[in-house]
Amino acid sequence: MSRIQQQLLKLKQQHRLRQRRVVSGLDGSRLSINGKSLLNFADNDYLGLRQHPQVVRACAEAAQQYGVGAGASALISGYSDQHQALEQELADFLGYQKVLLFSSGYLANQAVMGSLCQRGDKIFSDQLNHASLIDGCRLSRATVHRYSHSDSRKLENLLLQHALGKATANTGQESFILSDGVFSMDGDVAAYTKLQQLAECYQACLIIDDAHGVGVMGKHGRGSWEAANAAQPDILIGTLGKAFGTQGAYVAASSERIEWLIQKGRSYVYTTALAPPIAAATRVSLRLIRKGAKLRQQLNKNITYFRQQAAAQGLQLLYSSSPIQPLMLGSEKRLLDWAEKLQGAGILVGAIRPPTVPEGTSRLRITLSAIHQQAEIDQLLEALKEAV
Repeated sequence: MSRIQQQLLKLKQQHRLRQRRVVSGLDGSRLSINGKSLLNFADNDYLGLRQHPQVVRACAEAAQQYGVGAGASALISGYSDQHQALEQELADFLGYQKVLLFSSGYLANQAVMGSLCQRGDKIFSDQLNHASLIDGCRLSRATVHRYSHSDSRKLENLLLQHALGKATANTGQESFILSDGVFSMDGDVAAYTKLQQLAECYQACLIIDDAHGVGVMGKHGRGSWEAANAAQPDILIGTLGKAFGTQGAYVAASSERIEWLIQKGRSYVYTTALAPPIAAATRVSLRLIRKGAKLRQQLNKNITYFRQQAAAQGLQLLYSSSPIQPLMLGSEKRLLDWAEKLQGAGILVGAIRPPTVPEGTSRLRITLSAIHQQAEIDQLLEALKEAV
């Protein structure tokens, strides 16, 4: 066999061979796969906005004016007035000087890490940061120090050993602390108070990827940092494909840093811009999020109810106050058995295996939305009870 054939066979034997599902329709909290309607507890549409009539209408109307694609990179002819307006509105909402749009969260993180962090700099990165941040660190050519997940003491020790303190005019070297805001596979939240204390003490730049927090957490939906009553991170990265229900990503920062990303962010400069209809739809999503206190209240009500009922059933969930509710199962085989039983009961849940998560920590990644009804959550709980 060829090398690829051997490696594919090994993945199959390890129960790690990934397969795509073909979705043929979406209706509220249900989707159709292979002709079967399933309750959907597997995606990141936390507020249910991707089907909101106002969002869909804005996208369709903008497509009539701009077409369905941007046609070019933002620095050629792909930057429309819809992009400009969305950037300004996001900056106002989040409280930053500037925002820059990207076609995906992966591209945003590559640009931030690959252009703002340079050779000679030091990055202190949480061990469970998203893959796009890890790959961005590799692109940066900076020296990367990884600390155990949410281990502030370990981070402080690393900073004490390796941080440069304040960058000097002679070296121009800088230090960066890098963390998810809400960790995508565990659902827990960064220790903001300690991270900001350490960033201030060692004069490091704090970068937070709050893809799973913005829109969902905080009194005004500004994210996990607002929910923690913390100051803004120096650089905030977020995606539009989760609470916003659309597609793409953004970076919020100072005017100077955003200008540098425009000039030197390769994954910004050399990529076709976000489609203008998506920008138009996201502007509507943002307005709904700004008025979305009731949506966030309903989402939190669903999270609380699910956790209470799961505990009553003896299900061992990881601690999480976010819509991401992981149920640890350990082995890949056990995980796939549970996922198959759930799908047989008409429910789709994310089955997460290594290398996405550490060895021995395969889990069901249950995600809740504001549009889930209590009866649907009860149906999920009953299916979990039967899968044991």
